Amino acid sequence: MDRFFKLGENQTSIKQEGVAGLTTFLAMAYILFVNPQILGAAGMDQGAVFVATALAALVGSVLMGLIANYPIALAPGMGLNAFFAYTVVIGYGMSWQAALFAVFASGVIFVIITIFKLREMIINAIPEELKYATGAGIGLFIAFIGLKNAGIVVGDEATLVSIGDLTTPTTLLAIFGIIVTIVLVVRGVKGAVFYGLALTAILGIVTGINTLGNGVLSMPPSLAPTFGAAFDVSWTEEIFTLQMLIVIFNVFIYCIF
Repeated sequence: MDRFFKLGENQTSIKQEGVAGLTTFLAMAYILFVNPQILGAAGMDQGAVFVATALAALVGSVLMGLIANYPIALAPGMGLNAFFAYTVVIGYGMSWQAALFAVFASGVIFVIITIFKLREMIINAIPEELKYATGAGIGLFIAFIGLKNAGIVVGDEATLVSIGDLTTPTTLLAIFGIIVTIVLVVRGVKGAVFYGLALTAILGIVTGINTLGNGVLSMPPSLAPTFGAAFDVSWTEEIFTLQMLIVIFNVFIYCIF
């Protein structure tokens, strides 16, 4: 393990990387629940999306570690799924099968420009400040979704966003987790995010706010409802349309930046 991943060369250890990996998993595992909810609004089977989300993260992260030896975890991104569901499917009226094809087509184009290093030229031309701003913007978007799901912020007709009911047990549990994690981070505790997540989960189970449902393990849902749907012949009339080209272009641009 040390020789393959060059741990000693990078001044780290199996224990440290194990804690880091578990922390990263817990920090990004929200996508397993949020992604099916968002794509479910487009009519996709939530169970199938749940499994596809997990498999995509598994394959991407394993390849990143084994081939690139880079400490980056990959998972379906937030933002594009919302564009897919609420703008393309619900807003434009496109079927989710056709929208999946648009995502596939934009991915093929993305791979092509990456092979010929066109994307690298585009990215290098972007000011460094804008790159940081993009990352900060995505982080704020994810944080906002977390605050919304926790009930800390809610929708409001007058101000668009307002403070939620902070006396709700689930909201109080979320606030507890945020405060504990911040305190641990400020005090420089290694694995602060992991400990904050673990303590919050334990408190939720002890107080009965969180439950383990019917058990810890079960068979995953089937991929059948969505697998291969992008190549279903039932929506082929949507391929050669201006709308399809617009969606492919929008998704492609989103992926680049």
